[in-house]
Amino acid sequence: MLSIGSNLGDRLARLQSVVDALGGAVRAVSPVYETKPWGGVEQGPFLNAVLIAEDPALDGRGWLRRAHELEAAADRVRAERWGPRTLDVDLVTCHDGRRELTSRDDELTLPHPSAHLRAFVLIPWLAVDPDATLTVAGEPRVIAHLLDELGPAERDGVRLTELALS
Repeated sequence: MLSIGSNLGDRLARLQSVVDALGGAVRAVSPVYETKPWGGVEQGPFLNAVLIAEDPALDGRGWLRRAHELEAAADRVRAERWGPRTLDVDLVTCHDGRRELTSRDDELTLPHPSAHLRAFVLIPWLAVDPDATLTVAGEPRVIAHLLDELGPAERDGVRLTELALS
């Protein structure tokens, strides 16, 4: 599962570029949400969405490379942590069949270590996969329950738009 976001330039076109590039690998696309920036850096709002994609040729590292290629194609610059960006493509979870892959090395951490704290990931994910789970501290947790544990300010910062990805 990929979480995508943009807050610079044509935000919707940046998100659409990910859907277009992944083509037939995309199995589901969430609605598009506008979200307040996360991480404390002053900047404009993001557009965010979640994609569920499958490609048997890609493992966790393959998906991470693909995410970085998509960001590079959108001229992503990593100048400031949690700063503004043309495109952010985060690999949140990766599965090999039914088995969730885990990784704890310097290059790749799976599942994403902060996804359970980010309403801009959980809300779109819940919209596209209401039965989804995420492993947190070694235990599978239902996305809806993780979302309930977030404060109202975090949840209220994620607003459904009329925009759509195709």
